[in-house]
Amino acid sequence: MTDNVDTATRIELEAAAFRRLVAHLQHRTDVQNIDLMGHSGFCRNCLGDWYLEAAEAKGLDMSKEEARAAIYGMPQSEWKERFQTDATDEQLDRMKTSVAKNQ
Repeated sequence: MTDNVDTATRIELEAAAFRRLVAHLQHRTDVQNIDLMGHSGFCRNCLGDWYLEAAEAKGLDMSKEEARAAIYGMPQSEWKERFQTDATDEQLDRMKTSVAKNQ
């Protein structure tokens, strides 16, 4: 476990892991948000929203668009135009089932 890791080091490790996840998602533009939602119950938008919540908790002035751009590596609208495909009925059904588990 991480019982022997002090709080500051734990936070640094968590931040590094988060940055790696974001970089991975920015690289894997072939992976659609609908697929992330269908298999894991979260997606790039969720990460952006959580990022915004953390910024607001720190008293920072940030818009939803700015927070999501931090995750997408570009404005969300640009990412959608360049990389997003139409969702299939199967993807939508899988997402609904997966998201229901988040409740």
